[in-house]
Amino acid sequence: MRGFVRVARPTVKVRTVLLWPTPQRLAYVGVAFMLVALCFLSAPRAADGLPAPIRDSDYFGGGKPPAAVVELGRSLFFDKILSGNRNISCATCHHPVVHTGDDLSLSIGEGGRGLGTERTTGDFPDDVVERVPRNAQPLFNLGAKEFTRMFHDGRVEVDHARPNAFLTPAGAELPDGLDNVLAAQAMFPSLSSQEMAGQDGENAIASAVARGHFSKSWALLTKRLTDDASDYVELFVEAFPNVQSAADVSFVHVANAIAAFTTSAWRADDSPFDRFLRGDRSAMSESARRGMKLFFGPAGCSRCHSGKFLTDHQFHSIAMPQIGPGKGNGFDGREDFGRERVTGQRADRYKFRTPSLRNVALTGPWGHDGAYASLEAVVRHHLDPQQAIDAYDPGQVVLPSRPDLDAVDLLVQVDPTRRARIAASSELGRLSLSDANVADLMAFLDALTDPASVDLGDDVPPTVPSGLPVRD
Repeated sequence: MRGFVRVARPTVKVRTVLLWPTPQRLAYVGVAFMLVALCFLSAPRAADGLPAPIRDSDYFGGGKPPAAVVELGRSLFFDKILSGNRNISCATCHHPVVHTGDDLSLSIGEGGRGLGTERTTGDFPDDVVERVPRNAQPLFNLGAKEFTRMFHDGRVEVDHARPNAFLTPAGAELPDGLDNVLAAQAMFPSLSSQEMAGQDGENAIASAVARGHFSKSWALLTKRLTDDASDYVELFVEAFPNVQSAADVSFVHVANAIAAFTTSAWRADDSPFDRFLRGDRSAMSESARRGMKLFFGPAGCSRCHSGKFLTDHQFHSIAMPQIGPGKGNGFDGREDFGRERVTGQRADRYKFRTPSLRNVALTGPWGHDGAYASLEAVVRHHLDPQQAIDAYDPGQVVLPSRPDLDAVDLLVQVDPTRRARIAASSELGRLSLSDANVADLMAFLDALTDPASVDLGDDVPPTVPSGLPVRD
């Protein structure tokens, strides 16, 4: 009882004081009320289901890697010296002029010529063997710490069981010293025969790749950098304290530099939506605000497109039509089983990583295979995936035509049995939205565009240390 009395008495005193207001006390109460009101008025409430604003601390290195490392990464990103036949760079499929993608449904990798929608399948006999089976993902915000998985199927990801380690197709061959998972991802495009390496017998790197010799491939590329383009050695020495000479350079330094450049150059977090989250209630139009309420409310979009970067980083099937050469799955190798290729679990078939919606209006075509050339068409696909896959119009595919490549692009989509299996895997039910609702959702998606990302032409260097051409 004594304990109870001691707790109760201060409560009585506080209530007694409040019963006898004075001008000074009323002033304090008024100021406190105004501060609380301003908090509610200036920033969205957690109850709205909206994410917190993005901050520097959300990125590796505060989003500001050392300038020398960034500049080195920029050169490497645009230099064709990292490809087996010296004819393609990272930027070919992730070009800033086309918003870190290539504007194609499926990339035209090694052997192609040109950029963006002007890219062709090359010239015989050194032309493209097959299209890259998946859409080139945009690179915005990938330097954020919450991105722990890379690629559409997440085949490169943080190994949470081991510190500073990653799960990748290279297994135990993956070297130590990578700064983050984005750097781990940067180790692999140069080893893809379709993307950058070339075909077995065309060059030493492609031949090493064909035999599964990851370490040898990376060593050959590094030696090429330090032997054939000696200017790079000075840049590596300037960028990394542990590099004193060419002998100290490894492909880990290459990957870390490319990751630093990507982190620094393509951060996109000052859209109208971002300004709204930071307290500017006038940053978005009325239509965009209505779309935001639908997105985070009855439309259910935020169940998967959640958090600051509007992705749950998980894997889902939404019955996306399959186009392209496939990833070697199915009876004829023309299917793409998605996440199942990584986990081996049948339940993961046709599941792909939820994309971030930052700058989504800029980054088409959309879907893991670029099946949709219209963002509104993707939105409407989500309303009834089973019906949408059956009614899919392949005229939306954005690809340079070549008869032998065209012949396999739709083999899965036109097969009723396989199409039905993809449709049945969808995790989405039917959702009824009016045309006005869809228009509001589109306005909200437009409000996710950072104005600084609209024109990225200045990110392209005029030259690179190898002397190879940059702008073609």
